[in-house]
Amino acid sequence: MKDTVTVSHAQEKDIPRIMQLLQQVNHVHATIRPDLFADGERKYTEEDVRGILRDADRPVLAAYREERLVGYAFCVRQTHDGNMVPRTVLYLDDLCVDEAERGTGIGHILWDAVKAYARAEGDYEVTLNVWYGNDAAMRFYRSLGLREQKIGMEYILEKPNDLS
Repeated sequence: MKDTVTVSHAQEKDIPRIMQLLQQVNHVHATIRPDLFADGERKYTEEDVRGILRDADRPVLAAYREERLVGYAFCVRQTHDGNMVPRTVLYLDDLCVDEAERGTGIGHILWDAVKAYARAEGDYEVTLNVWYGNDAAMRFYRSLGLREQKIGMEYILEKPNDLS
């Protein structure tokens, strides 16, 4: 039997491991959209992550197998109003399970923890974005019961300029 997986809030001691996982996520995106994502990079710097971990409106849930961080869920609390029905939403900004641990149920455990957190906070819903072409993520999120809410579209005008 596999070791138990626990979920709690990420801590500053987790930053080096979070940085490794952020690079895995970026690699997936760079494979799908090399015109937008530079392989080998990360969405956040260590300082960004440190600030996020201190921000009550940006909870980061971390999944641990024994004491090793094997996945995370970066979340952002959002408030909608104006022409929309006023509500708070927990936006799932980034979810990653270590590529060596994928298919072991950790993603489901993290998703359940995200939903439980959002319910406890009184949020109306959990939302997220998936890049077109990330078919594995789409299958995973659909298997959890998520459905499309809106679709972003683009029209690329020209090839990106060489910024080097």
